[in-house]
Amino acid sequence: MEFLKKIYSKDKHHFIFILLAKVLIAFLFILTISGIVDIQNKIKQGKYIGEEIESRSTIVVSDSAEIYAKPDLALISFSVKTEKKTVAQAMTENTKQMNLVIDSIKEAGVEKEDLKTVNFNIYPRYDYIRDDLVYPSGRQVLAGYEIIQSLQVKIRDLDKIGEIIQKATGAGANQVSSLQFTIDDEDELKEQVRKEAIDKTKDKAKKLANQLGVSLGRIIDFNEGSQLPNYDYMMEKSVGIGGGGAIEAPQIETGQNKIEVTVSIIYEIN
Repeated sequence: MEFLKKIYSKDKHHFIFILLAKVLIAFLFILTISGIVDIQNKIKQGKYIGEEIESRSTIVVSDSAEIYAKPDLALISFSVKTEKKTVAQAMTENTKQMNLVIDSIKEAGVEKEDLKTVNFNIYPRYDYIRDDLVYPSGRQVLAGYEIIQSLQVKIRDLDKIGEIIQKATGAGANQVSSLQFTIDDEDELKEQVRKEAIDKTKDKAKKLANQLGVSLGRIIDFNEGSQLPNYDYMMEKSVGIGGGGAIEAPQIETGQNKIEVTVSIIYEIN
């Protein structure tokens, strides 16, 4: 009986060993096949990529179009600069003057929605004192405070620009700057210019391809650059001029704005 148990035990271990060996061989076989297929795919992929790079020839063509249009919107900044001994004094005076400026601009027909405070700063102001005995190198002494408040105004009636400048400076604005003329809705004009630039570029590409003896293929890249300059009219008034008598209204010329679009198209060529 003991002899039969030993034989059974030996056959059992032998069976398990053979089973494990078969499983291992099957796993190695699958792994080998998978590796071979992967290598073949990479070889094919590399072959196609290499062929695409070698065979791709391109041509780059650029052109531009432009249009001049009369602006319909003006942006301008009015500031009130106040210097006083204390912050409270400067704040009171500055607020009073700026409120007068705002009221005068509204009276000229500008809507509240077109007024925006864009700057409000308080600075300490120092005097430089030199005393050869006590402070030979000099020292700073607090002399007071300076407040600058700025208001950006949108002017839609361009015929009133001079009048508004006159009223604002007469009411207390002692700095006027950054007058810009722009077009409120320029998307339609820009789209028109872009189409013209693209058409000109395509025509140029056809002519160039004909001269080179090649044919144009598909478009593989496109770039666009825009130039939308504003006409700036810089005007600066010295501190203290506001509120002092009649001020003549300046004559402002709006001119025209240039909208320009440049495009570049890259073609495959055959």
